[in-house]
Amino acid sequence: MGWSETILQTLKNNDVRFITYVPDNVLTPLIKGVTSDNYFMSVNATREDEAIGMVAGAWMGGMKGVVMMQTSGFALAPNALASLIVPFQIPAILIVSERGTLGEFNIGQTMVARVMRPTLDAIGITHHTLTDKATMPFIVDSSIKQAVTTQAPVAFILSPLLTGGNPAAH
Repeated sequence: MGWSETILQTLKNNDVRFITYVPDNVLTPLIKGVTSDNYFMSVNATREDEAIGMVAGAWMGGMKGVVMMQTSGFALAPNALASLIVPFQIPAILIVSERGTLGEFNIGQTMVARVMRPTLDAIGITHHTLTDKATMPFIVDSSIKQAVTTQAPVAFILSPLLTGGNPAAH
């Protein structure tokens, strides 16, 4: 299985059904996977903070949820995370395609890439950078279980070392 199939199967294994996303080239395999599988309820959001709000509502309605976004879109997320997700103990799962590193051509991506991890640390959100398929299943599975058990969000940053980066840059 490729990295995206492994993530999708891990979401299924943990009964994570609600997926909201803002489109991104790197996330295309995940987006195609969730939109073509009736197991998932997927919603295309217009903004990342909107997607976070939808996942909060899904949790309150009894569903585990994921927000998928790219690095630059993360810039819209801190307020929703710090004022809704963290204080109300919603185990939102964030999947962020890491842009702005390793040959990135878009300066907007590079600027947000510099502040994403420090921002996650500042608001107390555990995050893991996924770099290889060997360790990824354990990290994703155990972190989702911990997020739900402790009612705390978790972020998975998909490194270009795992995904191959932005196909538009090649």
